[in-house]
Amino acid sequence: MAAVTSEQCFVERFTVTCNKPVSHLQLSCCLSHCAVPWEDKNIRIYENNNLESPLELTGHHCDVSAMVFGTVSDRLILCSASEDYVIVWDIAHCYRQIKEGVIASGRVVGTLLGRVAHLSLCPLSAKVAACSGSRVVLLNAEKEEVLGVLKAHLGPVTASEFCPWDANLLISVSEDRTFKIWDVRKRDILFESAVLSAYPLLSLFFMEQNSQFITGSGDGQLWCYTLPVDHKCRLLTKLDLLKLEQKHERNLRKINPPQNRADGTTRNDVRGTVETAKPVLRIWAQRPQSGHASLQQSCVWIGSTDGLYLLDLDTSELLMILPLKGIISDLSISMAGSWAITHGHGGNMCCLVTSLFGNSVVLFEVNSAWLDELCFRMAKSFCAEEQLSVVPSSPLMTMSPLNAELAKQDPKPQKKIGVSCQKSVKDQALVFHTQVKSSGYNAAPQKGLLNEYPSHFEAPSVPYAHLMVSTTPTIVNSLQYSGDGKQLVCGLGDSSVLLYNSSLTDDPAVYTGHSKAVNTVCWSHSKRWFLSTSEDPTLCIWTASASEPVLTMFTKPIRTAQFYYLDKFLLLASGSNLMLYLYHLDTTKDDIKRYKQRSKSKLASKLSMNSGTDITSVSAINDFYSYIVLAAGADRTIQVFDMNQGCMATQIPDAHCRAVHHLTQNKGSPFCTQALESYNLFLSSAITDSLKLWDLRTARCVRRYESHINRCHHCTAAFSPCGRFIATGSEDHCAYIYDTRSSNFLHKLQRHSETVLNVAFNPANPEPFSLSTAEYVLQCVFCPAALLWYL
Repeated sequence: MAAVTSEQCFVERFTVTCNKPVSHLQLSCCLSHCAVPWEDKNIRIYENNNLESPLELTGHHCDVSAMVFGTVSDRLILCSASEDYVIVWDIAHCYRQIKEGVIASGRVVGTLLGRVAHLSLCPLSAKVAACSGSRVVLLNAEKEEVLGVLKAHLGPVTASEFCPWDANLLISVSEDRTFKIWDVRKRDILFESAVLSAYPLLSLFFMEQNSQFITGSGDGQLWCYTLPVDHKCRLLTKLDLLKLEQKHERNLRKINPPQNRADGTTRNDVRGTVETAKPVLRIWAQRPQSGHASLQQSCVWIGSTDGLYLLDLDTSELLMILPLKGIISDLSISMAGSWAITHGHGGNMCCLVTSLFGNSVVLFEVNSAWLDELCFRMAKSFCAEEQLSVVPSSPLMTMSPLNAELAKQDPKPQKKIGVSCQKSVKDQALVFHTQVKSSGYNAAPQKGLLNEYPSHFEAPSVPYAHLMVSTTPTIVNSLQYSGDGKQLVCGLGDSSVLLYNSSLTDDPAVYTGHSKAVNTVCWSHSKRWFLSTSEDPTLCIWTASASEPVLTMFTKPIRTAQFYYLDKFLLLASGSNLMLYLYHLDTTKDDIKRYKQRSKSKLASKLSMNSGTDITSVSAINDFYSYIVLAAGADRTIQVFDMNQGCMATQIPDAHCRAVHHLTQNKGSPFCTQALESYNLFLSSAITDSLKLWDLRTARCVRRYESHINRCHHCTAAFSPCGRFIATGSEDHCAYIYDTRSSNFLHKLQRHSETVLNVAFNPANPEPFSLSTAEYVLQCVFCPAALLWYL
């Protein structure tokens, strides 16, 4: 990224020096004004665009410890607190009193509450919540009246906020490291969390657009929860600000390598290398309907002691850091004690910051135009060098490995037939039966599968069938539906392959040809063949009508295999190599030479991982022509291969904190149409890490899913044929259904007895009842049973 100056980024409006440190006081600012303590007991109100002649409010007899502006648009309300009083000020009325020569006065709504650490006003500015000690005192903002006292925390309450969309809900966080959700009218606890951290919770913020809230702790941890109607909160994301910063700086060093300076340091060393805790002092988000065009609705600002951090909650990635020290060397303070952030004019962001070790209070603006440009440059710098797409946009190259063909054997020469023999052949009847089967043109069409996948239905949530695949504990390592949705093949840990019909009603066909556990099964696009790989290591290709494999390949240990390029190739991953095999399948039998295999295969091309690491997972689309092959390595990278050029196109370093064990693409279905851009989405799974959704065009993560549990088993995921839903296995004996547009899970499919390892959607959506009834069908297989779910 190009270097930026502080004039481009920050505009410092004013600096106020108080007579005492105000590092941990709750300050407040709004679109037009900001409030600053003055001479301990007084308050000064500054206009953000006119800093001359501030309004001075006098009424407290003790030091002011907290202030907050109201959110009502038609009038400006300020609430302030000290040990003696809680006072509500009407700012417009105070200005009129000053013009009339009268001392500005406010309305006392609370008396002798002790030291108030935090204040909050309800959305209509009718109630005040004052945090004093381990209790939250609810006050009437119109008159001096205590509405109630909320007492349940075991330590001092550090912050409390009213829910923006429900004024009767209030959430409080405390030094006891828990948060509680309160019903303000009944003064009951609706939900209370467990102990979240070893450090106190300091901040709280509501994400109104998606009904979520975020809390942060003193050691830089953040938790994002949903707030549903039933108040049963679900944890969506847990983040560590320090780890995110380290990852962000590693990415920047890859883009802009450090440059040596005259003093021996590098350009990226200006912030130092000492790891320090980053307390989450303030959380704030830009309005979705205004502000920066480059910022997503899931982006939040985190105010810490050393600067501002812009975080994308959907991807759990740190987008940028605006440090107070280093880049912005002309700012009056270098370490922050508290933050107050609000919207400014022209889409800018106003920040009121107190000095951590001094007496200064600074108001500055973040330039929105500069921020938009920086976001655009950062997004562009992280994009792949070449715009990749799963759907090909150019024809095959002349020397492309995909042009390879398997040499055909010359047919055996036929015996010559003499003229006398030809004449001896008599005319034969064309039909050998008395009845000829009708061509069926006049017959009524038979009812079959749906022509179009019902993409408007909801996700599966009701169990439909339950089946034990084995009487003994046997792991089901892999499964896949055929392209027409009529059959289901699964590979077991006891070296067998089972073939079911999609409704799981009949006994399966059993195929035994491996001597060790089967790790991969895959259907061909033509639906005539399916393959299986094992730890033998062998690869077998089967047909449903025969109990013996049509083709058996003895190779090096195979990590995964599949049909590729509309069944033209076999794509194998072994060690650090990707191999393309041409093959020919011959189902004819010779009872005398049963040992002789008529089918054959030939290596057409071999590609290696860029770093030489072993391949842990591979994904490629076989339903249509595609040049793209995804491969995950043991070094935590995801590498994208362009098989048309026969080389690696791009790679994603540090895709997860552990090696990726599963990749899957949005392959769609012949029964459902999606936008071409949707096929560029793919999922990756890693143990102890979340499920990530990626966009191939930018090679960046666009969303994370963290509600399921994946700590030690290789749980897989799958896209629905319509592309709207994602299913994944979990170690809590459940399967989770996510919406691709939200990080919160839709359904938690229970009633499993073991870890859910594999999931698969039926691509054709069969109708077991009638043509007017349609369900989503989801197959969940684990150890050792299977469940079929539907809507």
